[in-house]
Amino acid sequence: MSAASIKVLIADDEPLIRAGLRLILDGAPDISIVGEAGDGETAVVLAAELTPDVVLMDIRMPRLNGIAATERITASPQPPRVIVLTSFDTDDFILSALRAGASGFLLKDTAPADMVSAVRAAAADNLRFSPGVLKRIVAAAATSSAAPAEPAEQHNPLAALSERERVIARAVSRGLTNTEISAELFVSVATVKTHIASAFTKLDVANRVQLAVTVLQSPSPSPIKVGERSGLAKD
Repeated sequence: MSAASIKVLIADDEPLIRAGLRLILDGAPDISIVGEAGDGETAVVLAAELTPDVVLMDIRMPRLNGIAATERITASPQPPRVIVLTSFDTDDFILSALRAGASGFLLKDTAPADMVSAVRAAAADNLRFSPGVLKRIVAAAATSSAAPAEPAEQHNPLAALSERERVIARAVSRGLTNTEISAELFVSVATVKTHIASAFTKLDVANRVQLAVTVLQSPSPSPIKVGERSGLAKD
């Protein structure tokens, strides 16, 4: 992507947060802030008018919350990538945001360099998420939800995948990139991409984060190794 080509829209109801994000991102030569929104309704309008590449979306906002705003934005014909912003006290909303079409999430205390890297990665459709944080979010969501069905009645969506697709999907949930999965399984990167695309279709998910959430919420005969890696980076 050429210099100064990543357009970012910041949506947060706290002026200080918006100012901080602008300060961080405006310092990158290839990122430009095209607008700011203080509520969800404005974010939806500006996303349509300004056609940003990436939207940084707070979850708790007036008029329209970030989840509903994300759902509206990602429903457009050529939607931007939406990264939801959160802190640990809003973990219970993250899964809903991902199901609404968000490409991933960032903690509000993410280091500036990682924030810039995450925006670049999202613009290239290569968002890398923190598996340790994702595991905590899934656990929080599970705790706050209704009691699960009896084991005999539990539906395992991973049953729709081939054995190789399940192995690769679990590798994605561990935060591995396509290149790392390729090296671990001794297959080509092209093969990894093909299996991931097939898993997306079979599980009706739109991106790697949604795939990881599905894996982490599914019954598994063996523990999924999550939290071994963390950080934000491109494939």
